[in-house]
Amino acid sequence: MSVVKTVTVKAGQPHAFKVFTAGFATWWPSSHHIGKADMAEAIMEQRDGGRWYERGVDGSECDWGTVLVYDPPNRVVLSWHLNGEWAYDPDPAKASEVEVRFIAEGPDVTRVELEHRHFERHGGNWEAVARGVDTENGWAGLLRGYADIAAA
Repeated sequence: MSVVKTVTVKAGQPHAFKVFTAGFATWWPSSHHIGKADMAEAIMEQRDGGRWYERGVDGSECDWGTVLVYDPPNRVVLSWHLNGEWAYDPDPAKASEVEVRFIAEGPDVTRVELEHRHFERHGGNWEAVARGVDTENGWAGLLRGYADIAAA
């Protein structure tokens, strides 16, 4: 099973990619965190093998996964290590993947396609993960918020 969402961004492909990755903290809502402390920022390192994680207001860090592919300005692939209880599971065999593709539709318009796949790797509670990200409060709403920030 996969969850697929698409959003059109009123920005060129390089800018859309940069806001999604380097500007991750500008559009990821602080309400979407799993750390014990309130979230100060969400961070996505811009390199293959980098981390994506949150930093709490107390300086603590909480991993979400790994940057599997960093291919600017075309795509980024992330491992998703949050299980059905929205807790970090470091086992890469139990991680799903999020691939985000940035397709130029013109000099100032980019179609962003997001596919969250391999939910079955989460084991017995994989459906909870899939349901959680396939809601208005999941990828659909997150991408709309991202598109608004990228277009500003």
